[in-house]
Amino acid sequence: MMIARWSIDVRFGHKAEAVALMQQWLREIGSQIGWTADKVRLLTGSVGANESLLVSELQVADLAELNAAWDKLGQIAAHQAWGKALEPHIVSGTPRWEIFRVL
Repeated sequence: MMIARWSIDVRFGHKAEAVALMQQWLREIGSQIGWTADKVRLLTGSVGANESLLVSELQVADLAELNAAWDKLGQIAAHQAWGKALEPHIVSGTPRWEIFRVL
């Protein structure tokens, strides 16, 4: 099993909008590629982490499952529009994927 973590830094004063857009993405787009509520959780920085940090963690079986989901994601037109809606709320250059193996 693996954990795929996508993180972004949210612009000051934009956290509520970014969180709402992430929740919308999970409901409307992520669910189309199998990223259901039991596999994904949203986190935000609190103590010892930047408060501007917004993280989406996804549980997958392996890299093949993650790659298949990414392939499907590329075919969903609403994902591109969502990305453009999110862009004004995040710090440019901060989106980042990290992949962890569960021991």
